[in-house]
Amino acid sequence: MIKFKNVSKVYSNDLIAVDNISFEVKKGETLVLLGTSGCGKTTTMRMINKLTNSSSGQIFIDNVDIENINPIELRRKTGYAIQYIGLFNHMTVFENIAIVPKLLKWSKDRIKKRVDELLNLFGFDPEEYKNRFPLELSGGQKQRIGVLRALAADPPIVLMDEPFGALDPITREQVQNEFLELESDIKKTVVFVTHDVFEAVKMADRIALMDGGKILQIATPKELVKNPKNELVKQFLGYHKFQLSLMTTNIFEFFNKNKPSKKINYSDQKNKLTLRHSIIDALDLFKETKKSNIAIFDKKTFLGFLHRKDLLNFISNLLKEKV
Repeated sequence: MIKFKNVSKVYSNDLIAVDNISFEVKKGETLVLLGTSGCGKTTTMRMINKLTNSSSGQIFIDNVDIENINPIELRRKTGYAIQYIGLFNHMTVFENIAIVPKLLKWSKDRIKKRVDELLNLFGFDPEEYKNRFPLELSGGQKQRIGVLRALAADPPIVLMDEPFGALDPITREQVQNEFLELESDIKKTVVFVTHDVFEAVKMADRIALMDGGKILQIATPKELVKNPKNELVKQFLGYHKFQLSLMTTNIFEFFNKNKPSKKINYSDQKNKLTLRHSIIDALDLFKETKKSNIAIFDKKTFLGFLHRKDLLNFISNLLKEKV
């Protein structure tokens, strides 16, 4: 879907922001560009839709060199969500979401249907929210609308530059979870920038860890945590390796070893977990609900129960392996 081939970005003062990087992002994959401030991650992402032009190398989208694509057309076909939202305060929620579809000359009926559909996806009542202005929304609501605006024209690629970084921790986690659930349905190719290793592990299919304009390692979250390539990667992960190992072990991996032999009909979808949730998510839910077992779903299909005792034994064995 997206391919970087020996791409660099050098500014006029000889500052090398991105240094000869090559990687690919598969269709439907979420790649997180992770690193500290100034490592080149945002510059890398901005080169995809030509908000920043590369100095050398090639970038391809669907095997087409983006140098052969009109920048305006490229940006209209690429969703873009940023940390500080960028909603227009003089426009309603409807008008903000509808900006790109209008530029693409969609019909009024098609735009209305799309806006209503997107608002419903994030749990907004269209009749209640589409005529509100950004100043009438909370920070979390604004950020959700910013994400919906990025998805409005149904782009195949969505670029997200620290989109949840300005939110308080509770709202941030809620929006992260909502986006993960949404993304599992819409199947977009996402390039996501963050400096937060925990957010990267939670959101990514693969992580590209950057430093000094170079990619130190590109791997799945589990591979990155389990097999850091060098000392720099180990230092970035810091003292959080065991916690990260729990985050990178999802319910799918555990549940396959412990799933019940008999199928049970179960319809209550409250206090549920899905196969993509992590062991940390499961622990948090057990603590919150004080239940001895929690229902596991694959989308809307009930698979069985996760038992607290089995989970704690699993974690105990994992801890022994780490010592």
